[in-house]
Amino acid sequence: MKILLDAPQLNITLHRLAHQLAEQHGDFSEAVLVGIQPRGVALSDRLISLLHEITGNPAIAYGKLDITFHRDDLHVGAALHRPSINDMPFSVERRCVVLVDDVLHTGRTIRAAMDALLAYGRPARVELLTLIDRKFSRELPVQPDYTGRSIDTIMTQKVVVDWESDQVRLID
Repeated sequence: MKILLDAPQLNITLHRLAHQLAEQHGDFSEAVLVGIQPRGVALSDRLISLLHEITGNPAIAYGKLDITFHRDDLHVGAALHRPSINDMPFSVERRCVVLVDDVLHTGRTIRAAMDALLAYGRPARVELLTLIDRKFSRELPVQPDYTGRSIDTIMTQKVVVDWESDQVRLID
């Protein structure tokens, strides 16, 4: 096991990402933040709190998107997939959507999220923010616009984001 980000490093990374978003989108009047259920929501919860402080806008449109029934592995394996609750109280029509997920690996989760997002309108643009980019394991042509940290991994390794201890670990 290797610690990729400890608590102080994670805090700095989250602040940097929030400032990058604020620099790009100002007060978020034309943009929305959408966390991908389940693991992207913990990250987006932290970011939305920081964005409220940075922008001074307490009414940033923020949603939580469930992608369960849009996954291409829904019927693979014996495990039953349990859906999360969508919390998208707005349309994304003609707005910039910033999708948020913790780890970008193959790109399949992001493809499913883009499919699920279309139920809420046709966005003007979709951007991607990931805390960790496992850059050499992509199966689909997906690249983040905002990245906390890019790492080289092999397929057998796993990246674990532990929000209770505020650590990101690489497990062999």
